Amino acid sequence: MTKKTVRFCFSFLAMLTMAALTPALFAQQPPATPTPEGRTRGAAAAATPEEGSVPIPPETTSVTKHDGTFGGRAVHYTATAGNFLIKDDTDKPNGSIFYVAYTEDGADAKSRPVTFLYNGGPGSATVWLHMGSVGPVRVVTSSPDATAAAPYEVVPNQYSLLDKSDLVFIDAPLCGFSRAVGKGTAKDFAGTDPDIKAFNKFITRYITANQRWNSPKYLFGESYGTTRSGGLVASLQADGIEFNGVVLLSSIMNYGIRSPGYDTEPLGYFPTYAAIAWYHNKVKHTGTLADYVQQAREFARGPYAAALLQGDKLSAAEFDSVAQKVAAFTGLSVQYVKETRLRIAPTRFRKELLRGDDRTLGRYDARFEGWDPDDAGENPSYDPSDTGISGAFVGAFHEYLVSQLKYMSQEPYYLSGPGINQNWDTKHRPAGAGGGLGAGRGEQLQPDTAIDLADTMRKNPKLKVFSANGWFDMATPFFATEYDLGHMQLPAPLQKNLEFGYYPAGHMVYLNVEALKEFKGDLARFYSESAH
Repeated sequence: MTKKTVRFCFSFLAMLTMAALTPALFAQQPPATPTPEGRTRGAAAAATPEEGSVPIPPETTSVTKHDGTFGGRAVHYTATAGNFLIKDDTDKPNGSIFYVAYTEDGADAKSRPVTFLYNGGPGSATVWLHMGSVGPVRVVTSSPDATAAAPYEVVPNQYSLLDKSDLVFIDAPLCGFSRAVGKGTAKDFAGTDPDIKAFNKFITRYITANQRWNSPKYLFGESYGTTRSGGLVASLQADGIEFNGVVLLSSIMNYGIRSPGYDTEPLGYFPTYAAIAWYHNKVKHTGTLADYVQQAREFARGPYAAALLQGDKLSAAEFDSVAQKVAAFTGLSVQYVKETRLRIAPTRFRKELLRGDDRTLGRYDARFEGWDPDDAGENPSYDPSDTGISGAFVGAFHEYLVSQLKYMSQEPYYLSGPGINQNWDTKHRPAGAGGGLGAGRGEQLQPDTAIDLADTMRKNPKLKVFSANGWFDMATPFFATEYDLGHMQLPAPLQKNLEFGYYPAGHMVYLNVEALKEFKGDLARFYSESAH
């Protein structure tokens, strides 16, 4: 369930970045001199590199002033694009983390919330959230159709969260412009717990440097970013940094339960299959989409789960009965369902549902359709919901970075950190594993950070959590998220602190502008209720 981790090979990334960047980006960053706006680009002295280490860059910023109207009110804000150095356990810099912060001018830091946002992967840069969701601008796409080639359009984002919170978009270590420096290496960051540790250090550094210790604080993660958020909010709380809220967009909290042999994957995907079949008119429409999905949920929890639980002991009559109902909900043929032994893999579903129409479905967003070289294959040859937007986001971001944020770097911007996913250490030691939920588990081979989130909610009973989900997301299906977050063993008084939102979109909910509008409305209410 990764986000964009295998999007491009290293050589193609470099080529794409070179093509998108202007020649000015390859000039050495200047010392502290006025920018075109008359503001100063900070430039602390770079440390002298030790033998066998990467030069440690200075902490620099590009500061620009902007105006926008968000949530119906005018906001004067400052954009700060720059980097912070984080240190290893010997107090020496081993990472340089790139960020872009948007802060309202003149706001009282004690009442003004600050939100830290990041994408997932693991190993994905945060260009997607930054340029598509709740930032002050957004790139225009043709979703769910493929977006045409350049020129791309970046417009003011009336659905930005900037009317409710300052926003800090963070590129994970080794992604975007973030780098290992000094004697830092990939192994210092490429893992569930090292990644959490690095983000903890960055956030601590940010709130210290910007005097935000007493501000209401939020985490906002997408995809693997939700896995990160579960562990990160617990890590920060253990250091005395309590948060007001956590926004989980397109979640995957528990990797372990999805291991082969447990039959959780077909159950977790089933209501998503039903929603997608509804969208593509492969099933009869009775009632609303939400009504139809609820029927699919009930079937999945009941007869379908009971049938899978029996395994090879399922009788022939029960097998036939369940196959008929699975086919009716998903728009697939009864024969095909039987051939899968009632267990429909998501990649196969993407190929099979529209096989008769000579089309395939997107993984991140099944509203997108693609073409394969032939119709006989078992799986799609590419993901149209990925290829249909990537060029627009990459091209628009590089243009925006230079023309609006005045940020220049000689480094390439990595959409996916080279080698991160291949070298990722999935082991995780959850918070609160000493008793109750997680007791006796010790270190996990696959992370389940719902345990960490639950532990944090019990210790900080005012923490609010909002889970946002797309009906047509085949990367992180909403029913699996409901299962993960519904098994945190929260006491009844705390269960009301967890709420869900559902939108007619895919993994990147914001690609559907109408869904983004609805999402922003839900977030505005969530922030008003939680920024106590």
